[in-house]
Amino acid sequence: MTGRLQDRVALVTGASRGIGRAAALAFAREGAHIIAVARTTGGLEELDDDINLAGGSATLVPLDMTDYAGIDRLGGTIFERWKKLDILLGNAGILGPISPLGHVSPEQWDEVMSINVTANWRLIRSMDPLLRQSDAGRAIFVTSGAAFKCRAYWGPYSVSKAAVNALVATYANEIAKTNVLANALSPGPVRTKMRAEAMPGEDPDSLPPPEALDEAFIKLAEPGLTENGMMSDFETGQMVSLIS
Repeated sequence: MTGRLQDRVALVTGASRGIGRAAALAFAREGAHIIAVARTTGGLEELDDDINLAGGSATLVPLDMTDYAGIDRLGGTIFERWKKLDILLGNAGILGPISPLGHVSPEQWDEVMSINVTANWRLIRSMDPLLRQSDAGRAIFVTSGAAFKCRAYWGPYSVSKAAVNALVATYANEIAKTNVLANALSPGPVRTKMRAEAMPGEDPDSLPPPEALDEAFIKLAEPGLTENGMMSDFETGQMVSLIS
């Protein structure tokens, strides 16, 4: 049986654990080749083993998302090998300090913005030409309800996710007349390491696992071809919220 993402090329950042890992596996099971990006080689190798067991294939890219020149080199490598990119999932991110704004150091602030915002802009900058070469490019970025709640002490994270929403909406408007769609996905509370850091007193078993997001990611990544081969009328520039 042909998967819904058969023969698509999907780049997933933060792919070694949590939401990124689950999404990479889901894409692979649907037939996509995964370009898995993460800092930890061991985590990537474990992901590769699981993708192979599922009958999929992957290319592993150990890369820190603040290595912006490395992101540019990755774009060049993808062009040389595949000439296109069908799916970009910008998932890598950090929580940063939970602290009053006045107590956040400049170094902490810059780190959160560098990974959560600037790295995603650099991904767009490097991968946009490749997404345009796809018959149905899909750019998906993980955001958070924290962008709107703006609760006390969550300043760096909330601000960074609000910036991601603005980034995605702007990009979506710029590519409105192309075959590329750009959307943000807000998963809500999920059983991840980041969630445990943010809410140390919370029972993780009360939260859904990252795999609960699989179908949402697949739907956003699907090429959306109708029976006559024409593009379906999908929306773009949306923040898809899975919070019930």
